[in-house]
Amino acid sequence: MINNAPDILRCGYVELIVSDLAAAREFYVDLLGLVITKETPDALYLRTLEEFIHHNLVLRAGPVPAAAAIAFRVRTPEDVDAAEAHYRALGCPTRRAAGGFVDGVGDAVRVIDPLGFPYEFFHEVEHVERLTWRYDLHRTGSLARLDHVNQVTPDLPAGIAYLEGIGFRVTEDIQDSDGVTYAAWLRRKPTVHDVALTGGDGPRLHHVAFAAHESHQILAVCDRLGALRRSDCIERGPGRHGVSNAFYLYLRDPDGHRVELYTQDYYTGDPDNPVVTWDVHDNQRRDWWGNPVVPSWYAEASAVLDLDGNPVPNRPRADPAEAAVTIGADGFSYTRTEGEDRGFKLGDQV
Repeated sequence: MINNAPDILRCGYVELIVSDLAAAREFYVDLLGLVITKETPDALYLRTLEEFIHHNLVLRAGPVPAAAAIAFRVRTPEDVDAAEAHYRALGCPTRRAAGGFVDGVGDAVRVIDPLGFPYEFFHEVEHVERLTWRYDLHRTGSLARLDHVNQVTPDLPAGIAYLEGIGFRVTEDIQDSDGVTYAAWLRRKPTVHDVALTGGDGPRLHHVAFAAHESHQILAVCDRLGALRRSDCIERGPGRHGVSNAFYLYLRDPDGHRVELYTQDYYTGDPDNPVVTWDVHDNQRRDWWGNPVVPSWYAEASAVLDLDGNPVPNRPRADPAEAAVTIGADGFSYTRTEGEDRGFKLGDQV
């Protein structure tokens, strides 16, 4: 680890560019129940019910739907300095904003990291009312906190080494018998992950995940979507992951940004917490049980922007893709091992 790496607490917020702010507002506020902290003509600042910092999600109107920033809160103001120094030493594009890049956040640094992702590091932030005790505002399907992001990148070993260099620790991964890594889960807070890396053409943002407390709250979202005839937002699930043990649901917003609703993972905070390694041919690694994985889940993800707001070009993955070696990646599908097909495939699923 480079000595001047910042001390990261957690993933604090994500900034997404959306093409239609009104449609995004309906999805994130009316359907998912995120709380509006601030609304301007071109941006919406949202938070979960238990959050006390200004926002967990910024939706900003723009011409190209993409992820503009993945922002991490650091422990002290000096850690913002450390982040700037760390990424300058790595030769990464770096930009500092003493007044913050978005409303509600103070001094911050944004970088294009070695994987091509727009990372932000901040400490100073405006506090807002934590709504934990405001049961009059809670409804079925309440979302408690921002949990993690999942990033698509072509070179998993390089990505893991980079994140370990800024203090992340691997909790779980997916490998094959040849040592090829297909995905990895890394954490700063003591849960399964703040960041997941999925092998594929990238850099792209696969999804943003919000945590609920219980699985019935995620099922309530499904019922709400069905009642409002918006169940076409559901891409995958509900189901139970093998990796992370979490109960999940994947949705697509009006611009195609993927959102996971997530609950019931486990504690990882001890220094000797064991890493769980899954075989890529184990059909229960992605789904302990559930429906077949749809092709879009492997193939599609959001573009990311550079510091000037331009899409970052993708680099191809050289190692095998997970969808190529395991078809479906759940208990209802089949695998290919040494030229032999095992199991079965349903309908038009991968």
